[in-house]
Amino acid sequence: MRIGVLTSGGDAPGMNAAIRAAVRQADALGHEAWGIRQGFQGVLEKDWAPMPTRACANILQRGGTVLHTARCPEFLEIHRRADAAANLREAGIQALVIIGGDGSFRGAEALQREQGILCAGIPGTIDNDLPGTDRTLGFDTALNTAVEAIDRIRDTASAHGRLFLVEVMGRSSGMLAVHTALACGAEAVLYPESPDDSYQALVARLHANWLRGKRSSIVVVAEGDDLGNAMVVGARLRRDYGLDLRVVVLGHIQRGGSPSALDRIWGSRWGAEAVRRLAAGEGGFYLGEVAGALAVQPLARILDPRPAPPGDMGELVDILSR
Repeated sequence: MRIGVLTSGGDAPGMNAAIRAAVRQADALGHEAWGIRQGFQGVLEKDWAPMPTRACANILQRGGTVLHTARCPEFLEIHRRADAAANLREAGIQALVIIGGDGSFRGAEALQREQGILCAGIPGTIDNDLPGTDRTLGFDTALNTAVEAIDRIRDTASAHGRLFLVEVMGRSSGMLAVHTALACGAEAVLYPESPDDSYQALVARLHANWLRGKRSSIVVVAEGDDLGNAMVVGARLRRDYGLDLRVVVLGHIQRGGSPSALDRIWGSRWGAEAVRRLAAGEGGFYLGEVAGALAVQPLARILDPRPAPPGDMGELVDILSR
């Protein structure tokens, strides 16, 4: 059996662990693994080659993805997915391991449903916003990167008695923002799923802190918050209240760096499990983790609503920052 492996969408630490596991599990079962570069764009352009097991040496600890990644708007078109399937069949690639997030899984679901190409998904996104899994590759690493950065910002915030707004990634999900805020002891957090009165609640919290003698504060802001990103919120606070504040946008440093042990372990488990199931003739699924156990979900579940951060965590950020 010839199995293609690709990474798609935004990169996430742990993708290389999943690639390595998929390739080496395929080899152990007597199958061929082919690396597809640039995600679905590589399928359309036939940008692939056999990937022997030794090609995966010394990639486990590396961030990013050795197969490179891209976003492919063309893949939204049904006739281009038909072209992709024809290219795969011509190359003798019978199944795909797709490592990516929501958009990647939607493409995989359509490809299997329309064209019958066996597809297995491995959740790779630092947003941790896929239904049916408690964990996605890269989230743990990105969380620890953000917390380490904010710990450093806390030092200078305390030294100057200053308010810092720190923006983390999360265009449509507050998972990373809420977990970061709780882990670093932030005074407040703003994220897409925040209550409608979140700005007023933020102002009230900062005012209460000031009356209690607290002169420095950290507010974590998700880039996709309904109020706007950290720059927008900061400008509003300056305009409304004349606050002396600084804005720090962590940006893409959250994506990079060596993956954490958890991201390496789950990438390895999922990569191997995906190949084992494809080799047994199974397709149309993605893997995840639920309550600590490896879980298997139908690809159609990617059409379900995105999970929101646990409601108690936002409340806990407020309680513990008093």
